[in-house]
Amino acid sequence: MDIREKFAEHFGDDLLFADSFDNAIIGVAVGNDSGRVVYDAKQMVDILVREENFTEETAWEFLEFNTFCAYVGERTPIYVNLEKT
Repeated sequence: MDIREKFAEHFGDDLLFADSFDNAIIGVAVGNDSGRVVYDAKQMVDILVREENFTEETAWEFLEFNTFCAYVGERTPIYVNLEKT
């Protein structure tokens, strides 16, 4: 059983996922944002660098423009930058 199936079984099948980034999932939000899949943004960048040959800067720009700012309803995933600056 993959992570999407596990989460759907526990949280319902109306979760929304960012395609190609299952390895960057860190959990599902609870409380006011319950039912929203949570991703580690840096891991998403690393996936694009590794699998799509993006530079790190280009990966951040791509995700900021195409993913992080996209609203697809109340189940829109949450993207967290866990890096400490």
